[in-house]
Amino acid sequence: MKMKNESLITEFLLIGLSQDPTVRIFLFLLFLKVYTLTLIGNISLTIACISDCRLHIPMYFLLGNLSLVDICFASVIVPHMLAQLIVRSRISFTSCATQMFTALLFGGTECVLLAIMAYDRYVAISFPLHYTVTMRKSICITLASCCWLCGGVIAFSVTFVTLRLPVCGSKINHFYCESPSFLKMACVDTYVTEKIIFCLGIFVLLIPSFFTVISYIRIIITVMRIRSSKARLKVFSTCTPHLIIVTIFYSTTIYMYMKPVSKSSEDWDKMISVFYTVTPSMLNPIIYSLRNKDVKMALQKVFLRAQFEFRSFFCSAAVQKTSV
Repeated sequence: MKMKNESLITEFLLIGLSQDPTVRIFLFLLFLKVYTLTLIGNISLTIACISDCRLHIPMYFLLGNLSLVDICFASVIVPHMLAQLIVRSRISFTSCATQMFTALLFGGTECVLLAIMAYDRYVAISFPLHYTVTMRKSICITLASCCWLCGGVIAFSVTFVTLRLPVCGSKINHFYCESPSFLKMACVDTYVTEKIIFCLGIFVLLIPSFFTVISYIRIIITVMRIRSSKARLKVFSTCTPHLIIVTIFYSTTIYMYMKPVSKSSEDWDKMISVFYTVTPSMLNPIIYSLRNKDVKMALQKVFLRAQFEFRSFFCSAAVQKTSV
């Protein structure tokens, strides 16, 4: 009877990243800046990929999808985290379940999408003459759709097996509703649930990360055959930042979701979660447009157009005010 009553909890209190008021203010300002940069970078990159006809190629189609995923992924987690840093409030079970599902949806989609983008770079570098045929528009749309579908299936499955467990207590030692944190609150043995999540992780984490590593190894082999040292350096300087951010994202996510729940520190888990929920979304627009002249020119056009629109708006407002 006690277990049944505990499982009927309708609200949770998120402990957050820190209990120190000074640290909380510092974290609020830090993550507010990070979130602002995330939105500016990804929205600008998305608009550039849509508006500039020179970017209507497979690489930038996938990059636009990545930017959209990053906007949604960050927006699901960071605004609520910022609010919790200022005002401690409870979150309803429905809101918590929604946050868990959407975070898994966008996170799972990004896992698969990064692997597809690595394959896209492999084809572009290793088989440039066949690139437009291999990565034609219909194939890209199909691959992107599969990424979103895979993210949806994983999100539904993990959320379902997690929230069906009865929980003891209403305090979640995390900054958002995440599956591993819920498993630690369970009143029953979570062995079967952990194994199900582990098996799902093989498909959405291990296989895409392995596929990504193989793609970059093949890229390195191809690049090493280039005679020009300048050309080799240019390719390496482009691929290395990609590989770094992908490694951070996959390694931290795999650590969080594919380890036994009992063998983890809650404070350490919160810090690890920041690396795959907040950091990649901010860095992806910078990393994937680094040393890319076409993207830089497209972004410049976007900012100039925005500046022109703002000036036109304020000028028209001033004229109307003067006439009145």
